[in-house]
Amino acid sequence: MRAAAFFDGEGWREGVVALAGERMLLRGEPAASDLPRLDGVIVGGFTDHHVHLQLVEHERLAGSRLGRVVDLGANPGVVASYARAARVGPLRSRGDRDGDGPRSSSEERSDETERATRIEYAGAFLTPVGGYPSDRSWAPPGSFREIADAEQASAVVAEMADAGATRIKVASNSTAGPVFSDESFRTIVDAASARGLPVVAHAEGVGEAQRVARLGVDALAHAPFSERLTDDEIAEQAASVSWISTLAIHGDLRAIPVDNVRRFRAAGGTVLYGTDMGNGPTPVDVNALEVAALREAGIDGIPLLRALAPVDPRDPASVLLVLPHPDADPTLARPLTTADLEA
Repeated sequence: MRAAAFFDGEGWREGVVALAGERMLLRGEPAASDLPRLDGVIVGGFTDHHVHLQLVEHERLAGSRLGRVVDLGANPGVVASYARAARVGPLRSRGDRDGDGPRSSSEERSDETERATRIEYAGAFLTPVGGYPSDRSWAPPGSFREIADAEQASAVVAEMADAGATRIKVASNSTAGPVFSDESFRTIVDAASARGLPVVAHAEGVGEAQRVARLGVDALAHAPFSERLTDDEIAEQAASVSWISTLAIHGDLRAIPVDNVRRFRAAGGTVLYGTDMGNGPTPVDVNALEVAALREAGIDGIPLLRALAPVDPRDPASVLLVLPHPDADPTLARPLTTADLEA
């Protein structure tokens, strides 16, 4: 048992980390004055708010420092199966390993808190007929839905919701084909709202980021990169939508999105860490290049941790990570081990 500082999503708090059977659990409570301290601080597994699990070796999530990922464009049936496997796969392996017959009710309850990366998803891209990414070779079958009218829009939103989607993804890429009219876009937003689902938009092309924000989206899947927004446009964005960063995918061409993010953050906007995992050779883990790009945009310390949105480490199902100290680079995080408690 060790006293330890931990990050609760907003700031640093004091708690106690201890072994409970084969597990390490964190309790958010004052530690006894004579309790030895952990050498380091605790965070939960980080969140990547923009991934494409069909384009990577998604099984590697199990050994990563990611506690949660949000898939923003996949065949809904396939990604739903990934999410189910992430919840139940480790539980089955434990029962099979023991080979000792049916488990007791207490064992069943314990297994419900087996640690695994949580997978949330939007399901398929919603796009107009011929719109992005319908012509892309990388888009797996079923990963997009071409929508021709309002009736079809409502039906597709219902399909995604019934498949377990926690948000709706809309493509609005004017550089790669047609985009929805304002009226059609609002129909999708209204249908999503009726199902209690936020809308995330891929906005690409001059003016598209401003247009989709005006039409009621909740988040942009990419920090705007087609143009340098004016300060007034930045202020409007900061008041209405959040941005998922995805800065590193632009490589040496990231100056515009980095500048936009720097001013958006200064205007009070919410920036969420996301990598567009699967867009090129991205790691199935925390992406050091994305973290460095966020720092380049002036996001560091507690704001950087908030962007990474670690799962609450007090949650028994949370991955537990240890950092050398509260101001450490998040890429230095590593899984907490029993050796840390025995040291």
